[in-house]
Amino acid sequence: MYDSDKRKLLSSACHGSIFISALLLSAGIPLAILFVSDDPVVKENAKESLNFHFNVWLYGIIFGLLCFVLIGYPLLGILFIVNMVMPVLAIIKCLNNPDDVFRYPFIFRIL
Repeated sequence: MYDSDKRKLLSSACHGSIFISALLLSAGIPLAILFVSDDPVVKENAKESLNFHFNVWLYGIIFGLLCFVLIGYPLLGILFIVNMVMPVLAIIKCLNNPDDVFRYPFIFRIL
């Protein structure tokens, strides 16, 4: 049996790390938790968080390049809103039900 409070804290830290920065530090927290934790739910939440980080970076690059044809500006705005809302929903779900893994919709799962 795994500690529910520890599971809540680590899973929430994985999803909330995207608010630190958009650089490697924000992906370093879930990566470290993935390697350190032995809880399978925390590991799955860390993988899902890393997948979300990679998708945000990829979409940011693509939408940034599309700014040259002026269609990228509204897409970057939508990406910013999604980047702020989805991790908050993930944190709320992890705190309310620590035994389930939060799955971000519409992302490519690399890990």
